[in-house]
Amino acid sequence: MSARQARFRFLLLIALRWLPVGLTIPVLVLLPLERGLTIAQAGMVGAVQGFVVLILELPTGGLADALGRRPVLLAAGVINLVALAVMCVADSVALFALGWLLQGVYRALDSGPLDSWYVDQALAADPDADIESGLSHSSVVLSLAIAGTALVSGGLVWLGPIGPMSALTVPVVLALALSGVSTLAVALLMSEERPALGGGATTGDGGPVRGRAALAASLRGVPTAIASALGVVRRSRVVFALIIVEVFWSFGMVTFEKLMPVRLSEVMGDPDSAAALMGPVSSAGWAASAAGAALIPLLVRRIGGPWAGFAMRIALGLGIVGMGLLAGPVGVITGFLFTYAAHGASSPIHMSLLHRQAEGEYRTSLLSLNSMVGQPGFSVGSIMLTAIAQSVSVSAAIVVGAVVLAVAAPLYLVRPTFREPIDGGTTPASALTPGGI
Repeated sequence: MSARQARFRFLLLIALRWLPVGLTIPVLVLLPLERGLTIAQAGMVGAVQGFVVLILELPTGGLADALGRRPVLLAAGVINLVALAVMCVADSVALFALGWLLQGVYRALDSGPLDSWYVDQALAADPDADIESGLSHSSVVLSLAIAGTALVSGGLVWLGPIGPMSALTVPVVLALALSGVSTLAVALLMSEERPALGGGATTGDGGPVRGRAALAASLRGVPTAIASALGVVRRSRVVFALIIVEVFWSFGMVTFEKLMPVRLSEVMGDPDSAAALMGPVSSAGWAASAAGAALIPLLVRRIGGPWAGFAMRIALGLGIVGMGLLAGPVGVITGFLFTYAAHGASSPIHMSLLHRQAEGEYRTSLLSLNSMVGQPGFSVGSIMLTAIAQSVSVSAAIVVGAVVLAVAAPLYLVRPTFREPIDGGTTPASALTPGGI
């Protein structure tokens, strides 16, 4: 497979992966309320996903590195189908909690393997492959997929119920069908050659282990993959800096994911009108995110990845401040769209810098660790910033979140003294580099 073919398959799989998400984003919070749950109960069952992801993120990343990206993504797809099926019929706290629990398992399994598969395939075909552009284009595709199906979801709800299905259930049913297509595409389009089945284990005659023995050998390799990822963070000050950036970033994301609707309601003086406006505004935000991701390769080529990351993190902070301080709906929405453009540009830079530090078969474990630390960062941000919003003001909470997010920008400029080996071995003197990521 050529690097170009790997990129095409990667982008197609990304689109299929996120189309169902756009359908469910506008309705999954409202669906439990329609079926009799209180707002507090809906918030409680929704939190189950975050806790499950926090617990499973790193072990599942290790599983992908040990067993392979394709089988883990196939398992994730099947679990997602079950989760969405549960959501379609759930009518109690217990069933909604089960649905979100399964969604958490799915998100943990799904986090990292597809990106890692693309990078490994592209670099195997061409060691000089431009993975930054591929990852940037994936952010564009992701954003456009969500923006498009979010509008479709709103249209389906506007059309009303279909037979026995309520209007809010229809997008979830369609998401279930599209998720089936996505899982089938993974089975057909992903090809993967592991160095040796079962993490390198062999039989008595020296052949590779297969069947149940291969699965057992792969599972035994999970702790090694996890330990290797943690070892890279411990040895590499660049990787450690990127992980800390992710924590601060996730803290600040609370401003535009949770506080934006509150801020818009505040300036409009009408919660119902603000809620109606958030649908198209969110879709426009994802389109702005796609535009930011599409333009970022030009900036990276001009000033380099670390400085581009620094610039985009400062721009993101300024956009959030605008969202919190600009007057009127137009000012708030302008700040929101600028924020999403900078957010979309920041993501491929961050992931490219992390990929460049994560060479070898344990790449997914390091990506999962990066994703995992974002969970407590977002949770702490939710608690602290909502408390500030209630006790001081929504604007004050948004500005605090912007400052926390932007203060980590200089960490992108940390320079390595050498590239640490992924397996924890000794780095020869010839591996020393003059710096830069």
